[in-house]
Amino acid sequence: MTTWEPADTVIAKAVSAGMWAAGLAWMVPMMALMMGLAVFVEPRRYDWLSRIYCRGQLLLTGARWRAVVDPAVREDQAYLFAQHHVNLLDHVTLYCATPHFKQGVELEEHFDIPVYGWFMKSRGTIPVRRGSQGQSQRIMDHMRSEVERGHSILAFPEGTRTVDGRVGDFRKGTFFIARDLGIPIVPVAVTGMFQVLRKGSWIMRPGFEVTVFCDAPIQTAGLSDDEIPALAERVRQVVADRVDAYWEGRST
Repeated sequence: MTTWEPADTVIAKAVSAGMWAAGLAWMVPMMALMMGLAVFVEPRRYDWLSRIYCRGQLLLTGARWRAVVDPAVREDQAYLFAQHHVNLLDHVTLYCATPHFKQGVELEEHFDIPVYGWFMKSRGTIPVRRGSQGQSQRIMDHMRSEVERGHSILAFPEGTRTVDGRVGDFRKGTFFIARDLGIPIVPVAVTGMFQVLRKGSWIMRPGFEVTVFCDAPIQTAGLSDDEIPALAERVRQVVADRVDAYWEGRST
């Protein structure tokens, strides 16, 4: 596979600047349009537009995108999609992999970001306060209202972006909530996106193949509190196996 690896950092910065400019030029009017529509109709009714936005945002990274979805993932079932956290484009990377309307879980402080934060608020994104205790009931109530409308939930159980491209530990809170709501969990692994954009760097690298793996759903209903840590580790291992296999394949 041919990838773009600039030897000259000046060229890399210039290309990245152009890609960021193009991405923002696409993002701002698209999000403004969707925020305007949210005043009159619920977001699910213009989900087709959200998908156009996500496709366009991925196209402007210069990546070749594909999705591999397990046939056990049903279109008529609400899920919690548990995705490992790679970069700022995680939401758009996954969104078009399946036809489900996915409501995200996002740090509350991100709602203050101009345009992006306003868009998330208008869409109904679920806010989480960093490091705060006693949030579980509020978050679960919000998630329950989304699931009752047939929406799926997108969560990042690591709670922070990877710094080395590997999968970190999964926090347990999201899994307790999924169990309490009785919704299955779809492990989501993404390969190739760490090379496109990584934490701590604004250099964007085009030319990589990005693959989204949505593996077979894992049931949560009926699990006891004592079984939740094993559930979280089981989901994490499915994701980590995909990511580790990718890196091992690149080193051979």
